[in-house]
Amino acid sequence: MTKIPSGSRGGELELLRAIRLRAGKRTNAGLRVGIGDDCALIRLRGTEELAVTTDLSIAGRHFRLDWHPPESVGHRTLARGLSDLAAMGARPVAAFLSLGVPGELAAGGRSWPDGFLRGFFALAEAYETPLAGGDLAESPVALADIVLTGAVPKGNALLRSGARAGDLLYVTGMLGGAAAGLAKLAELAGMEEGRPLAIPSRDSAILAPHLYPQPRVRQGLALQRRSLATAAIDVSDGISTDLGHLCEESGVGAIVEREALPIAPAASLVQALHGGEDYELLFTARASVRVPGTIAGVAVTRIGRMTKRSSRGPAVMLSEGGRLEPLEPRGWEHFSGSGLNIQR
Repeated sequence: MTKIPSGSRGGELELLRAIRLRAGKRTNAGLRVGIGDDCALIRLRGTEELAVTTDLSIAGRHFRLDWHPPESVGHRTLARGLSDLAAMGARPVAAFLSLGVPGELAAGGRSWPDGFLRGFFALAEAYETPLAGGDLAESPVALADIVLTGAVPKGNALLRSGARAGDLLYVTGMLGGAAAGLAKLAELAGMEEGRPLAIPSRDSAILAPHLYPQPRVRQGLALQRRSLATAAIDVSDGISTDLGHLCEESGVGAIVEREALPIAPAASLVQALHGGEDYELLFTARASVRVPGTIAGVAVTRIGRMTKRSSRGPAVMLSEGGRLEPLEPRGWEHFSGSGLNIQR
């Protein structure tokens, strides 16, 4: 692991040198030229399309410096982009990172950027995603902008627009775990009363889905390669909101079965429906298609079905005990007038 030399403020050139040393050890067949030139060069196969996604993480909005370890912030920054690629059924090719850091966080031998990169590169290595370039700047607020490129066979990307009435609705993994972890993190922070947050080992399991969410890249690739899904989206803002996006793009409605929801052990129904950052895959499949109970080691659960879109009623309904009621989109939405958000 490369560190900024002790006793140094960790100037830009030193930090860039450290990043390049770490990034240079990781490559894949798609990245021909990485860090060190004016542009990265990415080689794609002739039968593939390039998928590109970008996400912005800002201190005080998406994470808190006094709550989130820098390793978690680095992991979460990359996980968000990888989850977008997973939802398209794309294989990761390369990452580009722009990092803004206040000067005081870059000082000393064990700086905040070093912890951030430790978390970032650990996840990058797990999903064979080389860092191909980016930018670095001193900033009044810590922020990270991630751009990810991926490759998917031409014409075969998973889209939000392919669902039809009669399709069945599925989700990978468990729901609400990230929201439950965030609630626990807030509880621990309240107990510390302004002191640096120490995370007890006994709480690591409940906090893991929030601090270190796992993108479903392998599951998305399997859905695409085996032509199982008709439409897909990742659960970043909450089922109630993300399913609404899928319905909007496909021009259909949906019924979610309350009893079928795979709710994480520590989570409530509200957190499962409206909590964000689970980064599970929500997808539809034709009723005639046999969807396995597990894909690449992760459980898959049928949670509902797609319906014809009503011009007068809500797009998404919740079925519970034989009764139908509207499932209002109560996940995260920027510029909605709410306060601090670290759920997206």
